[in-house]
Amino acid sequence: MSAITETPDGPIEVIQVLFALHPSFGAQELCGPLEILSKALHKINDPTTKAFEITIAALSAGVSSSSGLTIKADINYDTAHEDLSEYDVLIIPGGDGVTKVLETQSEPLPLISAFAKMQISDPSKERTLMSIGTGSLLFAQSGILQGLAATTHPDYYTKMEIICKEAARKGDLEQTDVMEENYVVNNARYELGENLEENPFVLSKRPDARRKSIARKGSNAWKESVKRRESNARRASLRLGGLRLITSGGITSGLDASLYLVAAMVSHESAQEVARVMQYTWNKGVTVEGIDV
Repeated sequence: MSAITETPDGPIEVIQVLFALHPSFGAQELCGPLEILSKALHKINDPTTKAFEITIAALSAGVSSSSGLTIKADINYDTAHEDLSEYDVLIIPGGDGVTKVLETQSEPLPLISAFAKMQISDPSKERTLMSIGTGSLLFAQSGILQGLAATTHPDYYTKMEIICKEAARKGDLEQTDVMEENYVVNNARYELGENLEENPFVLSKRPDARRKSIARKGSNAWKESVKRRESNARRASLRLGGLRLITSGGITSGLDASLYLVAAMVSHESAQEVARVMQYTWNKGVTVEGIDV
Protein backbone atom coordinates (compact mmCIF):
# COMPACT_ATOMS: atom_id res chain seq x y z
CA MET A 1 0.00 0.00 0.00
CA SER A 2 2.95 2.34 0.48
CA ALA A 3 3.21 4.80 -2.37
CA ILE A 4 6.30 6.30 -3.92
CA THR A 5 6.24 9.54 -5.88
CA GLU A 6 8.96 9.90 -8.49
CA THR A 7 10.50 13.36 -8.79
CA PRO A 8 13.54 14.71 -10.69
CA ASP A 9 15.40 14.59 -7.38
CA GLY A 10 14.48 10.95 -6.78
CA PRO A 11 11.61 9.05 -5.15
CA ILE A 12 9.62 10.55 -2.26
CA GLU A 13 7.71 8.22 0.03
CA VAL A 14 4.08 9.22 0.51
CA ILE A 15 2.79 9.11 4.10
CA GLN A 16 -0.16 6.74 4.42
CA VAL A 17 -3.11 8.07 6.45
CA LEU A 18 -6.20 6.15 7.54
CA PHE A 19 -9.33 7.99 8.72
CA ALA A 20 -11.58 5.67 10.75
CA LEU A 21 -15.21 6.83 10.74
CA HIS A 22 -18.20 5.86 12.85
CA PRO A 23 -21.89 6.66 12.19
CA SER A 24 -22.78 10.28 13.09
CA PHE A 25 -19.16 11.43 12.97
CA GLY A 26 -18.49 15.17 12.90
CA ALA A 27 -18.36 16.32 9.27
CA GLN A 28 -15.97 19.20 9.91
CA GLU A 29 -13.81 17.00 12.10
CA LEU A 30 -13.20 14.89 9.01
CA CYS A 31 -13.24 17.49 6.25
CA GLY A 32 -10.94 20.04 7.89
CA PRO A 33 -7.99 17.70 8.53
CA LEU A 34 -8.66 15.92 5.23
CA GLU A 35 -8.35 19.21 3.35
CA ILE A 36 -5.12 20.16 5.10
CA LEU A 37 -3.41 16.82 4.53
CA SER A 38 -4.61 16.68 0.91
CA LYS A 39 -3.03 20.06 0.19
CA ALA A 40 0.33 19.33 1.82
CA LEU A 41 3.27 18.99 -0.58
CA HIS A 42 6.87 17.92 -0.05
CA LYS A 43 7.82 20.73 -2.45
CA ILE A 44 5.35 23.58 -2.21
CA ASN A 45 5.70 24.56 -5.88
CA ASP A 46 5.41 21.03 -7.24
CA PRO A 47 1.86 19.59 -7.18
CA THR A 48 3.23 16.13 -8.06
CA THR A 49 4.88 15.83 -4.61
CA LYS A 50 1.79 15.19 -2.50
CA ALA A 51 2.87 14.29 1.01
CA PHE A 52 -0.10 12.20 2.18
CA GLU A 53 -2.30 9.51 0.68
CA ILE A 54 -5.70 9.27 2.36
CA THR A 55 -7.86 6.18 2.94
CA ILE A 56 -11.24 6.22 4.66
CA ALA A 57 -12.54 3.22 6.60
CA ALA A 58 -16.11 2.69 7.81
CA LEU A 59 -18.44 -0.11 8.83
CA SER A 60 -20.35 0.13 5.53
CA ALA A 61 -19.81 1.44 2.01
CA GLY A 62 -21.40 4.76 2.96
CA VAL A 63 -21.33 6.44 6.37
CA SER A 64 -23.25 9.58 7.35
CA SER A 65 -22.19 12.41 9.62
CA SER A 66 -24.38 13.92 12.32
CA SER A 67 -25.24 16.73 9.87
CA GLY A 68 -26.31 14.33 7.11
CA LEU A 69 -23.16 14.35 4.95
CA THR A 70 -22.62 10.87 3.49
CA ILE A 71 -19.06 9.76 2.79
CA LYS A 72 -18.09 6.84 0.56
CA ALA A 73 -15.65 4.60 2.39
CA ASP A 74 -12.60 3.23 0.60
CA ILE A 75 -12.40 0.13 2.78
CA ASN A 76 -14.33 -1.60 5.56
CA TYR A 77 -12.96 -2.34 9.02
CA ASP A 78 -12.01 -5.93 8.18
CA THR A 79 -9.69 -4.65 5.46
CA ALA A 80 -8.46 -1.86 7.73
CA HIS A 81 -7.35 -4.44 10.30
CA GLU A 82 -5.72 -6.60 7.64
CA ASP A 83 -3.74 -3.69 6.17
CA LEU A 84 -3.13 -1.77 9.39
CA SER A 85 0.64 -2.23 9.31
CA GLU A 86 0.79 -0.27 6.04
CA TYR A 87 -0.45 2.97 7.62
CA ASP A 88 1.74 5.63 9.18
CA VAL A 89 -1.10 7.72 10.65
CA LEU A 90 -4.51 6.78 12.07
CA ILE A 91 -6.97 9.65 12.60
CA ILE A 92 -10.18 9.38 14.63
CA PRO A 93 -12.74 12.20 14.19
CA GLY A 94 -15.22 12.79 17.01
CA GLY A 95 -18.86 13.77 16.70
CA ASP A 96 -22.24 12.85 18.15
CA GLY A 97 -21.74 9.17 17.31
CA VAL A 98 -18.92 8.79 19.83
CA THR A 99 -21.46 8.17 22.60
CA LYS A 100 -22.92 5.17 20.76
CA VAL A 101 -19.42 3.79 20.08
CA LEU A 102 -18.62 4.00 23.79
CA GLU A 103 -21.88 2.28 24.70
CA THR A 104 -21.50 -0.57 22.20
CA GLN A 105 -17.70 -0.90 22.33
CA SER A 106 -17.73 -0.95 18.53
CA GLU A 107 -15.34 0.26 15.84
CA PRO A 108 -13.12 2.16 15.77
CA LEU A 109 -12.26 1.11 19.36
CA PRO A 110 -10.72 -2.26 18.31
CA LEU A 111 -8.79 -0.55 15.51
CA ILE A 112 -7.36 2.03 17.91
CA SER A 113 -6.18 -0.69 20.28
CA ALA A 114 -4.68 -2.73 17.45
CA PHE A 115 -2.76 0.28 16.11
CA ALA A 116 -1.33 1.10 19.53
CA LYS A 117 -0.34 -2.54 20.17
CA MET A 118 1.34 -2.68 16.76
CA GLN A 119 3.62 0.20 17.71
CA ILE A 120 4.53 -1.46 21.00
CA SER A 121 5.42 -4.72 19.26
CA ASP A 122 7.24 -2.99 16.38
CA PRO A 123 8.71 0.39 17.42
CA SER A 124 11.01 0.41 14.37
CA LYS A 125 8.29 2.21 12.43
CA GLU A 126 7.19 5.68 13.41
CA ARG A 127 3.42 5.79 13.71
CA THR A 128 1.02 8.56 14.69
CA LEU A 129 -2.43 8.29 16.27
CA MET A 130 -4.51 11.48 16.25
CA SER A 131 -8.00 12.38 17.44
CA ILE A 132 -10.20 15.34 16.59
CA GLY A 133 -12.58 16.67 19.25
CA THR A 134 -14.37 13.93 21.20
CA GLY A 135 -12.47 11.25 19.28
CA SER A 136 -10.06 11.38 22.23
CA LEU A 137 -12.78 9.85 24.43
CA LEU A 138 -12.26 6.68 22.41
CA PHE A 139 -8.54 6.81 23.19
CA ALA A 140 -9.42 7.14 26.86
CA GLN A 141 -11.82 4.19 26.68
CA SER A 142 -9.12 2.10 25.02
CA GLY A 143 -6.82 2.72 27.99
CA ILE A 144 -3.97 4.04 25.86
CA LEU A 145 -3.86 7.45 27.57
CA GLN A 146 -2.66 6.15 30.93
CA GLY A 147 0.47 7.99 31.99
CA LEU A 148 0.09 10.49 29.14
CA ALA A 149 -1.43 13.95 28.65
CA ALA A 150 -4.45 14.62 26.44
CA THR A 151 -7.21 17.07 25.63
CA THR A 152 -10.68 16.98 24.12
CA HIS A 153 -13.57 19.30 23.28
CA PRO A 154 -13.99 21.70 26.24
CA ASP A 155 -17.56 20.52 26.89
CA TYR A 156 -16.21 17.03 27.54
CA TYR A 157 -13.28 17.64 29.92
CA THR A 158 -15.17 16.15 32.86
CA LYS A 159 -16.35 13.11 30.91
CA MET A 160 -12.80 12.60 29.66
CA GLU A 161 -11.47 12.64 33.21
CA ILE A 162 -14.10 10.14 34.35
CA ILE A 163 -13.30 7.71 31.52
CA CYS A 164 -9.56 8.05 32.12
CA LYS A 165 -9.94 7.40 35.85
CA GLU A 166 -12.01 4.30 35.15
CA ALA A 167 -9.39 3.08 32.65
CA ALA A 168 -6.69 3.63 35.27
CA ARG A 169 -8.68 1.67 37.85
CA LYS A 170 -8.95 -1.26 35.45
CA GLY A 171 -5.33 -0.94 34.33
CA ASP A 172 -2.13 -0.13 36.19
CA LEU A 173 -3.58 2.87 38.09
CA GLU A 174 -1.59 5.44 36.09
CA GLN A 175 -3.56 8.63 35.62
CA THR A 176 -4.06 10.76 32.50
CA ASP A 177 -3.36 14.47 32.62
CA VAL A 178 -6.42 16.03 30.95
CA MET A 179 -5.21 19.43 29.78
CA GLU A 180 -7.19 22.47 28.68
CA GLU A 181 -5.11 22.99 25.56
CA ASN A 182 -5.64 23.51 21.83
CA TYR A 183 -3.88 20.23 21.05
CA VAL A 184 -1.49 18.00 22.97
CA VAL A 185 1.31 15.92 21.45
CA ASN A 186 2.88 12.96 23.27
CA ASN A 187 6.05 11.21 22.13
CA ALA A 188 7.00 13.91 19.65
CA ARG A 189 10.00 13.90 17.34
CA TYR A 190 11.71 17.23 17.52
CA GLU A 191 14.98 19.08 17.29
CA LEU A 192 15.08 22.01 19.67
CA GLY A 193 17.36 24.23 17.60
CA GLU A 194 19.51 27.02 18.96
CA ASN A 195 16.70 29.53 19.54
CA LEU A 196 13.57 28.13 21.14
CA GLU A 197 11.59 31.29 20.44
CA GLU A 198 12.08 30.82 16.70
CA ASN A 199 11.04 27.17 16.70
CA PRO A 200 7.60 27.20 15.02
CA PHE A 201 5.89 24.01 16.04
CA VAL A 202 4.30 24.45 19.45
CA LEU A 203 4.14 26.99 22.24
CA SER A 204 7.26 27.62 24.26
CA LYS A 205 5.16 29.41 26.87
CA ARG A 206 2.22 27.87 28.64
CA PRO A 207 -1.28 29.25 28.03
CA ASP A 208 -3.75 28.94 30.93
CA ALA A 209 -4.02 25.25 31.68
CA ARG A 210 -4.55 22.84 34.54
CA ARG A 211 -0.86 22.33 34.96
CA LYS A 212 2.30 23.65 33.43
CA SER A 213 3.11 21.65 30.33
CA ILE A 214 6.57 20.55 29.27
CA ALA A 215 6.34 22.64 26.13
CA ARG A 216 8.74 21.55 23.43
CA LYS A 217 8.93 22.18 19.74
CA GLY A 218 8.73 19.87 16.77
CA SER A 219 10.67 19.37 13.56
CA ASN A 220 10.70 17.44 10.34
CA ALA A 221 12.29 14.31 11.76
CA TRP A 222 10.13 11.60 10.20
CA LYS A 223 12.33 10.71 7.22
CA GLU A 224 15.50 10.64 9.28
CA SER A 225 14.24 9.12 12.53
CA VAL A 226 12.73 6.01 10.95
CA LYS A 227 16.18 5.12 9.63
CA ARG A 228 18.26 5.70 12.76
CA ARG A 229 19.02 2.71 14.94
CA GLU A 230 19.47 4.90 18.02
CA SER A 231 16.17 6.61 17.32
CA ASN A 232 14.42 3.24 17.18
CA ALA A 233 15.90 2.26 20.53
CA ARG A 234 14.90 5.53 22.14
CA ARG A 235 11.43 5.30 20.64
CA ALA A 236 10.99 1.80 22.06
CA SER A 237 11.76 3.14 25.55
CA LEU A 238 8.83 5.55 25.42
CA ARG A 239 5.24 4.75 26.35
CA LEU A 240 3.30 2.88 23.67
CA GLY A 241 6.58 2.11 21.90
CA GLY A 242 7.00 5.78 21.02
CA LEU A 243 3.65 6.10 19.26
CA ARG A 244 3.19 9.80 18.50
CA LEU A 245 -0.20 10.50 20.06
CA ILE A 246 -2.02 13.75 19.29
CA THR A 247 -5.33 14.83 20.79
CA SER A 248 -7.08 18.06 19.84
CA GLY A 249 -9.99 20.11 21.14
CA GLY A 250 -12.83 21.40 18.99
CA ILE A 251 -13.14 21.67 15.22
CA THR A 252 -10.58 24.41 14.64
CA SER A 253 -8.20 22.71 17.05
CA GLY A 254 -8.29 19.78 14.65
CA LEU A 255 -7.10 22.10 11.90
CA ASP A 256 -4.25 23.28 14.11
CA ALA A 257 -3.25 19.73 15.04
CA SER A 258 -3.32 18.73 11.37
CA LEU A 259 -1.00 21.61 10.48
CA TYR A 260 1.31 20.45 13.28
CA LEU A 261 1.29 16.98 11.72
CA VAL A 262 2.24 18.43 8.32
CA ALA A 263 5.04 20.45 9.90
CA ALA A 264 6.36 17.49 11.89
CA MET A 265 6.25 14.91 9.11
CA VAL A 266 6.79 17.02 5.98
CA SER A 267 8.11 20.53 6.71
CA HIS A 268 7.19 23.72 8.46
CA GLU A 269 7.25 25.46 5.09
CA SER A 270 4.62 23.06 3.77
CA ALA A 271 2.37 23.66 6.80
CA GLN A 272 2.68 27.42 6.40
CA GLU A 273 1.79 27.21 2.72
CA VAL A 274 -1.32 25.11 3.43
CA ALA A 275 -2.42 27.63 6.07
CA ARG A 276 -1.82 30.49 3.61
CA VAL A 277 -3.85 28.87 0.85
CA MET A 278 -6.71 28.20 3.27
CA GLN A 279 -6.45 31.73 4.71
CA TYR A 280 -6.20 30.20 8.15
CA THR A 281 -4.16 31.35 11.15
CA TRP A 282 -2.38 28.39 12.71
CA ASN A 283 -2.71 28.37 16.51
CA LYS A 284 -0.14 26.25 18.33
CA GLY A 285 -0.62 23.64 21.03
CA VAL A 286 1.80 21.94 23.41
CA THR A 287 4.13 18.97 23.25
CA VAL A 288 4.93 16.74 26.21
CA GLU A 289 7.26 13.81 26.79
CA GLY A 290 9.29 13.97 23.59
CA ILE A 291 12.80 12.93 22.63
CA ASP A 292 15.49 14.73 20.66
CA VAL A 293 16.08 12.74 17.47
